[in-house]
Amino acid sequence: MSDSNMRIHQAPWGKALIVVSSLLIVLCVVNVAVFRALLPEEPRAMLLLAQWALPMIVLACLPFMIRSYAITDDAILIRRLFWTTRLERSGMKSAEFLPNAMSKSLRTCGNGGAFSFTGWYWNKSLGFYRAFVTDLNRTVVLHFAKRTVMVSPVDPEEFVSDLNA
Repeated sequence: MSDSNMRIHQAPWGKALIVVSSLLIVLCVVNVAVFRALLPEEPRAMLLLAQWALPMIVLACLPFMIRSYAITDDAILIRRLFWTTRLERSGMKSAEFLPNAMSKSLRTCGNGGAFSFTGWYWNKSLGFYRAFVTDLNRTVVLHFAKRTVMVSPVDPEEFVSDLNA
C-alpha cells in the first residue's frame, strides 16, 4: 500500500464521548450565563476569570479532537483538528481489536472526554498506554516494541486487517 493508496478510517464518537462533550458545552453556557447575571456592572478580574475559565479549558481541548486514522505503508496517522500525529509502523509488533479495552483504566495525564479520550492511561491488563480514542467500545490496541497505543476506528476489524495487509 503506497501513500497514494492510504486507507482512511473515520473516528466515530461513542455515547460516552457525546455525553461528556455535550455536558461540558452545556456547563460552559450555564457558567457564562450565571456569572453574567451575578456580576456587578464593573466586574472584578477574579470574577471574570471564574466566568471564562471553563469555556477556555473546553476550547483548549477542541484542537485535540480526533477526526480520523490513516494507514500508510510506514505509518499510522492520527488526524486531529489542526495537525496529524504520526506513529511509525516499523516497531509495531501486533494490532488487536479489544472492545472496551480502556475499562478500569486510570488517566495519568490527558483528556477524559472533552472531544476525545487522549493522553496517557494505565490499566492492569495493558500497563501504561497512550490513547487516541473517540469510542470506548471500538478500541484497537497497537503493541509496539517500547509502547502501547490505543485507537478507535469506525470498523476496528477492518482497521486491523488493513494493518496486516
